[in-house]
Amino acid sequence: MSTDEKTIEQPVSFEFSDENREKIKAQLAKYPKGKQASGVMPLLDLAQRQSGGWLPRAAMDHVAEVLDMAPIRVYEVATFYTMYNLKPIGDHHVQVCTNVPCWLRGSDNVVSACRKKLGIEFGETTEDGKFTLSEVECQGACVNAPMVLIGDDFYEDLDEGSMAAILDELQGGGTPTPGPQNDRKGCEPLGGLTSLKDQKGDG
Repeated sequence: MSTDEKTIEQPVSFEFSDENREKIKAQLAKYPKGKQASGVMPLLDLAQRQSGGWLPRAAMDHVAEVLDMAPIRVYEVATFYTMYNLKPIGDHHVQVCTNVPCWLRGSDNVVSACRKKLGIEFGETTEDGKFTLSEVECQGACVNAPMVLIGDDFYEDLDEGSMAAILDELQGGGTPTPGPQNDRKGCEPLGGLTSLKDQKGDG
């Protein structure tokens, strides 16, 4: 099921929560006076999280008001970066990297597992509203390709079977362990270190 943007119910107003207003103060303190617009990206992230994973227009307009920016400047940022969602998403946002390193390491099989398990295509959300499937560019975890981002967690070194297992666990209400889904430790070589094995002197 795809969400038709024409049928999206847009909230008529948005204001940051008290908790988020405190976070905004900390964010804007990082920038010189008069340069508060530099905080547009973290503020959009806060607004998206407060709005349940997407950015209604009212939220973007409020960010513009807080930062004393023209709304169109905020829209430009929100529509450029794939980290911002301009329509509602499922409880679990499955973002599959299909860029070259992941593709060379089998991201097509990861995509296939997602399509089979969820019964949806890229840009669609399951009928129960639990999963949204998206295709994204590089997420910066190339050494552990192929990978997906679900929520704030990276799942790496995937194949069709491990991707299906992650989705099964999420569908059952569980929380899959993020990181490599094979025997790799972090981004060390598969099978363990081949050099710099002596850890003496590390402090």
